[in-house]
Amino acid sequence: MRLFVALEIPVGVRENLAALIRELRPLAPQARWIRAENLHVTLKFIGETPPEKLDAIRAALSSVRGPGPVALDFRGLGFFPDEKRPRIFWADIAVGPEETALALLARAIEDSLEPLGIPREQRNFSVHLTLARFPQGPGNIANLRAAARERAALSFGRHTAREFCLFESDLQPGAAKYTRLAAYPLGGEES
Repeated sequence: MRLFVALEIPVGVRENLAALIRELRPLAPQARWIRAENLHVTLKFIGETPPEKLDAIRAALSSVRGPGPVALDFRGLGFFPDEKRPRIFWADIAVGPEETALALLARAIEDSLEPLGIPREQRNFSVHLTLARFPQGPGNIANLRAAARERAALSFGRHTAREFCLFESDLQPGAAKYTRLAAYPLGGEES
């Protein structure tokens, strides 16, 4: 099973981003665009995991003490690692002082899973929503770059996250299907 830990996003934000994706998809048809129902804020990608390890992962995550509710403001667009050689097109999430809280939460999740043999991320934690990937290279995306700049201040909505979740990702033809396996309040204790 393929697992990851993430924050869910609300329907209103998801619908706003779905409209944006429909609008921008023709500007980069070579990109692999994320289906709106699969949008989430990744805190930790675990990857392929034997099913017998699931109970230990759930127990480890239940020991994580979160920062309490976190206010998220979905606003702006960008590229990783940069707009000249992008691999990912993303929506930004302004979290203000909570950004440190989310980075600490991601680190606590890493700390809880490392004793189970799940390796730490090598990159620094960055709060974002992936909208599209460029697996074969970006090609000509000058129009997408211009559209992203024009929408730099556009708000897609706000949300207060009160829990983080463990998901299973089932890779299927066309798109992955995500199943929520457990939810953990941003304060501890599985629900």
